[in-house]
Amino acid sequence: MSVETLADILPTSQVTLKAGMEEKERRGIQSFEIGTQLLVALARHVAPMPLKDIAKAAGMSAGKAHPYLVTFLKVGFVTQDASGCYELGPLALQLGLSRLQRLDPVKEASPLIEGLAAETEQSIAIAVWGNLGPTIVRLEEPIHPLHVNLRTGTVMSLAHTATGRLFAAFLPPKVVERLIVEDVARQSGRIGGPLQLTRAEVDEAVAETRRRGISRTIGQPIPGINAFSAPVFDSAGNMVLGITAMGPEATFDNDWNGKVATPLRACALEVSRRLGFVEAA
Repeated sequence: MSVETLADILPTSQVTLKAGMEEKERRGIQSFEIGTQLLVALARHVAPMPLKDIAKAAGMSAGKAHPYLVTFLKVGFVTQDASGCYELGPLALQLGLSRLQRLDPVKEASPLIEGLAAETEQSIAIAVWGNLGPTIVRLEEPIHPLHVNLRTGTVMSLAHTATGRLFAAFLPPKVVERLIVEDVARQSGRIGGPLQLTRAEVDEAVAETRRRGISRTIGQPIPGINAFSAPVFDSAGNMVLGITAMGPEATFDNDWNGKVATPLRACALEVSRRLGFVEAA
């Protein structure tokens, strides 16, 4: 028995009708997408907003925006205060909290670092805060892997690596202070070499990381290997992991706004947004 297609079974008129129904369904979804632009506009503003401002932020007229907001009011996506301004409502809060409870920062970041490794042609690592300090939990190699002793489970120096300085810059001082002191003291007896840094030099590197929002090391702790590391924040503004790009100095762009740092920042920001982080206006 041959396999018949829908066109073989149904008359032409019915096939056309079904295609028309599918097209209407697509238009319905598109309409919802338009409406969600209003919710995004509200989410990006802390204070309640009047209709005209919401519509402007969403790129539409007030007349077009109003029916959407009326619907969102009915279901609880938005609320309206005595002055007529709108803000996100209880249903939006409930859905947001439900999503946040299910989020895994490493899981959210993992799909993105493969593309970052390909774009930058550098090794990309994800690090989280562990019992002993910043710990590598995922490593993505480019086409030409970086031949260094780095693997999942490696604990990074707070004082001497880009990854460590990132955590030192964005975690509470009381969390990292003891480990920084121990890290600097551990190297103080060594003569020469890239790891012989004073506490003042380490503090300046950490301060620079805060100013720039990203950390950088050149030839540290491994001569000839450079790195950038960017923070990922959760919905409360807490740093939850770092994304680090590493590579040999011959192919690694050290510029703060170069072809390694720029996509790294963008990747970290995208992961942060997926975790509910909202940039300050």
